[in-house]
Amino acid sequence: MDKYVFGVDIGGTTVKLGFFDVKGNLLDKWEIPTRTEEEGSRILPDIAESIQNKMKEKQISPDRVAGVGAGAPGPVDAVGVVHKAVNLGWGTFSIKETLENILHIPVMAGNDANVAALGEMWKGGGQGSNDLIVVTLGTGVGGGIIINGKVLAGISGAGGEIGHMHVEDEEREVCNCGNRGCLEQFASATGVTRLARRKLAESSKDSVLRQKEISAKTVFDAVKQGDPLAIEIAEEFGKYLGDALAAVATVVNPDTIVLGGGVSKAGEVLIDYIRPHYEKNVFLANRGVKFALATLGNDAGIYGAARLVLDSVL
Repeated sequence: MDKYVFGVDIGGTTVKLGFFDVKGNLLDKWEIPTRTEEEGSRILPDIAESIQNKMKEKQISPDRVAGVGAGAPGPVDAVGVVHKAVNLGWGTFSIKETLENILHIPVMAGNDANVAALGEMWKGGGQGSNDLIVVTLGTGVGGGIIINGKVLAGISGAGGEIGHMHVEDEEREVCNCGNRGCLEQFASATGVTRLARRKLAESSKDSVLRQKEISAKTVFDAVKQGDPLAIEIAEEFGKYLGDALAAVATVVNPDTIVLGGGVSKAGEVLIDYIRPHYEKNVFLANRGVKFALATLGNDAGIYGAARLVLDSVL
């Protein structure tokens, strides 16, 4: 009898859901709105209802579902308890038990960035590697560390929070986490924009950026055109991220570093600015690491959530 698995990626605006066979083939995917009102109390019931509707549509009984995996934007520990997810209005409770009580199907849960890292290892830019670092460069900087095929989650599920490594003592603006000088303030999409605005204010050099709306995309487009000021911004970005990745790699000794998120759409040019700083500072045993771009895009979370289940129940 064929079995199936559901992968769920819970975001602040939408919940992405995927329906897979146990070989990891994506058979269907869809989205539902994330209802964050009333402290997010409707989110998991909405997910359960959507999964049940899909099971009816596919004419699949609960005994043919190996499990449901879910990634959530907050620390999620090894037993499926989320320790606050501010974007969803959640406090501390068990995602696993809550969904299992509705669905009567096994549930696994993890931090969304860690789960996405698992997806990239399994079916994306990290295929063929069991030891990797995945960095997502979006509005913030997310991270996932996988050692011997398993997510390094830490005691409360906050392992791999690369974006909140301290990288700059002189920073005076406050990060969303409440600290100052986090990697996220320099290497995210908003971080690149901040670097660009500062550089444009400090310098009198001509730049195509002075005639454009500033974004990570316009900065790296200008880099590709050889714009000198944009290249200075890319060098600064590359130093912050390259130095941070060198520190992480020296601790965990990966064979691959995968770059994902919106900023990674700039392509191989990103790696050109990161690698020199990485290799300058990393322990010599890690200089041969492979850099790769993520390939699953917005589907990384659902793939990783499905893999979370398959690792645990099959």
